[in-house]
Amino acid sequence: MKMKKILITLVIAFASVTIYGQKVFDQFDGQEEIVSVIVNKKMFELMSKVKVDPSDKETQQYLKLIQNLDNLKVFSTTNRTAARNMRDVADNYIKLADLEELKKVNVQGKQITIDVKRTGNNQLKEFLMFIDDDANGINRSVLMSLTGVFSLSDISILTDKMQIPGGTELKKLTQN
Repeated sequence: MKMKKILITLVIAFASVTIYGQKVFDQFDGQEEIVSVIVNKKMFELMSKVKVDPSDKETQQYLKLIQNLDNLKVFSTTNRTAARNMRDVADNYIKLADLEELKKVNVQGKQITIDVKRTGNNQLKEFLMFIDDDANGINRSVLMSLTGVFSLSDISILTDKMQIPGGTELKKLTQN
């Protein structure tokens, strides 16, 4: 009986983290000072059905990738208060979801952190990137959350094809 209670408690705790993880960043959607891009599983499914030239290998790889994605959320702001709030929420989520820091870069006024949750065999199931860009007076912050099953190199293809803020920085990081 005691073991059953422990098992039930663990299942509830895990479900809570999963539900929290899917909704935690939604608070930024619709805020005037934050630009948001949200793509869900249904949209990825529709995008994957687009007919393309079979000889275009990069586009074929892109279409294969988006079939394995669940959610993409990108939030960008130049408002310092909103940026601090985005950073605080991301930091709390990283701890709660037990993400591991994959990379941290501080170069030319840009601070980039990438945290992930792995599934094994060089595959990720969650990717979180935060960029603070104070270079050249830009003062821009970008938070990107991606869930599904994918590799790190897949993400740079996705951000490039969808022209997502922070994609250029991510492409440089994955080439190193």
